[in-house]
Amino acid sequence: MQGKIIKGIAGFYYVYAEDGQEYECKAKGIFRKDKIKPLVGDQVELDVLNVSELTGNITKILPRKNSLIRPAVANVDQAMVLFAVKDPEPNLNLLDRFLIMMTKQGVPVKICFTKTDLTEENCRQLQEIYEAAGYEVCFISVYEKTGLDFLKEQLKGKTTVLAGPSGVGKSSLMNEIKPDAAMETGVLSEKIRRGKHTTRHSEFFAVDSETFILDTPGFSSIYIQDISELELKDYFPEFTPFEENCRFIGCVHIGERDCGVKDALQESRISQNRYDNYKLLYQELKQQKKY
Repeated sequence: MQGKIIKGIAGFYYVYAEDGQEYECKAKGIFRKDKIKPLVGDQVELDVLNVSELTGNITKILPRKNSLIRPAVANVDQAMVLFAVKDPEPNLNLLDRFLIMMTKQGVPVKICFTKTDLTEENCRQLQEIYEAAGYEVCFISVYEKTGLDFLKEQLKGKTTVLAGPSGVGKSSLMNEIKPDAAMETGVLSEKIRRGKHTTRHSEFFAVDSETFILDTPGFSSIYIQDISELELKDYFPEFTPFEENCRFIGCVHIGERDCGVKDALQESRISQNRYDNYKLLYQELKQQKKY
């Protein structure tokens, strides 16, 4: 029988099988011998050991379409990153880091801004910034039940990583999409206005036989690796149309004269916020190389 690993806890793997049942499985010793670790999202073959207790053994891991480092999952079609428009205020530097990380790993990203019932003021600005950078952007309010039908269509028939900082409403959204997930929604800390970590492990939820959502633990920082400061500009696609106006080949759009990107910035054709984040990340990556 075949199935998908939807959760892994303490050496046990929970497999959503083709018969619609969820089996608690152990991985055969040969995987340890070959230094292969099953990942959440893996398509596997399993032997059922006990039908009534829904237990089994994973006997084979099928070829992976892709695999991510963080979160450690396999065979995803897309990522959807959630940030609140307010409460907590969106950390766009953190968002940009996530977008770079997913692009590096070859995973398409959709951006979803939540809690639009709290303010409409920043929505248009956020949409302009990230649509200009080539990303699909949607806005939802779980409280007002707006934007949810469109979001569900974006998820349908795909395996999606759902990610974002704590407190932005990931668990509330999961409850809306799949009520029987019984997610703990958590309560925002009044003292620091940041969400408590309510998801402690990566877990796929089967919305239907073709739609899976991986709810991941909230993150408050992302460390970018395996990218040099010279290639960072390639992860800001809105720079590309203006690079032909740069005087120097290999221009990194910071200290050079006659830079098409900096000219576009002066003309407000590139987001100042995105450019400032680019400069911060450039310096960070440059410092990494020294050590």
